[in-house]
Formats: sequence, C-alpha cells, structure tokens
Amino acid sequence: MGVFGLQTSNPAFNSYFWKKSRNYTKDKMSINGIILKSFAMLTLVTITATYTWQLFFSGVSIKWYTAIGMFVAIFCSLFISFKHDSSKYLLPIYALAKGFFLGGISAYAHKHFPYLPFQAIAVTILTFFVMFILYRFKIIKVTREFRAIIITAITTIFMLYFIGWILRFLEIDVSFLWGTSWIAIGFNTLTAIVASFSLLLDFYYIDRQLGRYSKEREWLATWGLLITLVWLYVEVLRLMKKLAIRF
Repeated sequence: MGVFGLQTSNPAFNSYFWKKSRNYTKDKMSINGIILKSFAMLTLVTITATYTWQLFFSGVSIKWYTAIGMFVAIFCSLFISFKHDSSKYLLPIYALAKGFFLGGISAYAHKHFPYLPFQAIAVTILTFFVMFILYRFKIIKVTREFRAIIITAITTIFMLYFIGWILRFLEIDVSFLWGTSWIAIGFNTLTAIVASFSLLLDFYYIDRQLGRYSKEREWLATWGLLITLVWLYVEVLRLMKKLAIRF
C-alpha cells in the first residue's frame, strides 16, 4: 500500500522507474556497481562543497553559489524523475550542484558553531551503517505496513516544508519548522528519524532489483541513495544547530 500511488519514500525506487527497460543488456545491476558510483558521486559533492567552503572563509559571498546549486539540483532531480534514463548524464551535475548547496549551508553553520558540520557528517555516516546493519540482519523488517507508515510520514513532512517555504516568502513565520523551540526541536528530531528509516526502504528496493535490471539502472539507484543521504545530513545539521542554540 502506498501514498499517492508511490511504493517507496524515494522517487528513484518507485515501480514506475523500475519498469522493464527496452534496452536489454546482459550486464545486470550489482551492489559493487552501486557502491562505486555512490563513492564517485559523493566525491563530486565533496569537491564542490570544499570549494564553496574555501570561498566563504576567504571572504567571498557564496549566496548565489548556494542558491543556484540548490535550484540546479532540484531541476536535475525533476528531470531524472520524468526521464530516468537521463540519470547517467545528469547525476554528476546533480552531485556537483548539491555540493555547492551543502558547502554553503555547512560553511555558515561552521562559522557560528565550529566543527558542527563535521559532527553532522559523522552522525550521518554512522546512521547509514547502523541502518544497513539493521536491514542486513533483519533486525527491522521492511514490511508493507512499515513502508506505508514511512511513506506517509515522508509525504506529510515534505508537504509541511513546501507550505512552510511558501508562507516564509509571504513573511509568515512557521515556528515549529524554522524556530528553535522545543516543539521545533521535536519536529526536527522526528524528521531526522524518518530520513534514517527511509534508508531502509532504499536498501529494500535496491535489494529487490539486483541482478534483474540492466547495469544502467545503477545510476538511478545511486541517485536515490544520494537523495536520502543528503536529506539525512541536512536534517541532522539543522537539529544539531537548534540544540547548540538552546544549550
């Protein structure tokens, strides 16, 4: 059972994107291929993030780097969503653009709270491996009910964020989204937990497709994992900033 016809929290792992390809190849998806592509894309993210970071601390304004990076990443994701065969070509652009965005928000956070981004990265990496172990040893089973709950939670969260961004442009403050109250911290904690559980759904859908679809689909799988990891890092960073302000 899904929400709005979706079968997973991540559009990259929706059944629409995994329908049988017309281009048949003997080479099939493999976990090694996904791992290699993930490391390559994360390297691209790191390159542009480091560059933006250095610009910021050398006194250069990075406002446009961060904003343009965010919008380019959104455009690439939307295009891949409707034209999934383009993931092979657009994913590197997405990774580079996302690096500008992440480098920008991380530099701002580091300026006010030294080393906070590095702590957020460590928490994100640790969470990834914890979720993988929980999935690998079936400590948490990804059942239909579990998927339905996580999908519903993610859909609700993103709808709230979307409404919150619109209201923010209208100069209407939604304190539980952007504030530092205990309610805001509670909401941010919930979103970070949901982002963590989203990794389990990603593992589940990748696991189901290994050896069944063409090797080209490894790009789509990598895109899906990257989306979740970036979301998790952003939520963890926001939560840690709010806690740092409170304490």
